[in-house]
Amino acid sequence: MQAPELVTQRLRLRPLGVDCQRLYERFYGDAEASRFYSGPLSPKATWTRLLADAGSWWVQGFGVWALQAKAGGELLGVCGFWQAPDWPRELTWWLLPEARGAGLAQEASRAALHCAYRDWGWPEVQTYMADDNLAARKLVERIGGRKLRRIAFPDGQDRDLFHLPCPQDAP
Repeated sequence: MQAPELVTQRLRLRPLGVDCQRLYERFYGDAEASRFYSGPLSPKATWTRLLADAGSWWVQGFGVWALQAKAGGELLGVCGFWQAPDWPRELTWWLLPEARGAGLAQEASRAALHCAYRDWGWPEVQTYMADDNLAARKLVERIGGRKLRRIAFPDGQDRDLFHLPCPQDAP
């Protein structure tokens, strides 16, 4: 499946491409920015991660989108869905440090949720994060997330699992 393009007030959520390599290198090369996403990564590992994210659309039928500013065209981060074997499918996102704090992750997440529920007919969307990822927890609260339960993950860590509702308004 090719990623559909989604459009919000300020963003284009579009398929990943080779032009996202620098975006991935900037994010995953920054130890602080990528600490909740297995970073920092080497340039080779970053390239592998980009290929895995792009390939998940073809293998799993869902994945993450590149977040591109409508005004200016800069690539700012990613948002979408991810699932590894034996892990719950989750809504995920990351932004470059300079793109944070402007509500872009919330805007992109609402568009992705709308697509999952309304276009794809998913009965539920979930997410989870490290206990100390307070920014992610705040975002989940802002988009109406509700804690379902605490579960043990395949990496040996316990995390809270959240249900995310369908946004009432279109992106």
